[in-house]
Amino acid sequence: MAADGLLPFAPGVWVDSEPVRFLGMRLSATMAVLRLTDNSLLLYSPVAMTRNRRAGVEALGPVTHLYAPNLLHHLWVGDWARAFPSARLHAPGRLARKRRDLRIDRIHGSAPEPAFAGVLDELHIDGCRLEESVLVYRPSRVLLMADLVHNVGRPEHRWTQLYTRTMGFYGRVALSRILRWTAFSDRKAARRSLNELLALPFDQLIVGHGKPVGAGAREALAAAYIWLPGSTA
Repeated sequence: MAADGLLPFAPGVWVDSEPVRFLGMRLSATMAVLRLTDNSLLLYSPVAMTRNRRAGVEALGPVTHLYAPNLLHHLWVGDWARAFPSARLHAPGRLARKRRDLRIDRIHGSAPEPAFAGVLDELHIDGCRLEESVLVYRPSRVLLMADLVHNVGRPEHRWTQLYTRTMGFYGRVALSRILRWTAFSDRKAARRSLNELLALPFDQLIVGHGKPVGAGAREALAAAYIWLPGSTA
């Protein structure tokens, strides 16, 4: 049974979303809750804390890890860190300079996290200015990524529809053209990371903006990056 405000996505995985506005668009931001082997929880890209949302999370178990996936998805993580001061905060190294108010306990990839062993694969996407690291939740074969691909569907809001059409991610799993143009400093390095990611064990995908992707997630991700040099799709 789902906790209040959270929807079960796969065994050991729950999702919740928050309406957000960006560049005038009406979108949503998604967080995920993952159950670790000791029954404690990791909150991935947490969205705004509300009384009901916090209660829903606490009903599932103790929060021991908070994960800010990149330099953009961190706006609400401080609230959760203050609410759960014993939880370890994992974040990109450059976020420490951007958010001096945060106590970051571990920089992505700086050292293996014992609590992740056998449960989570963590992979930094090289050559990307967003400094994003993705997670694969092995028990349910779920990939989690924030801004490396979108799945916003077919928005009805006029400006959101126009923008997503212009930027190539209306009605399909894709990356905004603006991120294609600006977010990658080394496309060969990014392709190597994408190829490594596509070799990991996942069947489903949770994205930072839009609906999760069920069957066919691996193929959808590969197709979304066919523009990146070195694609074998």
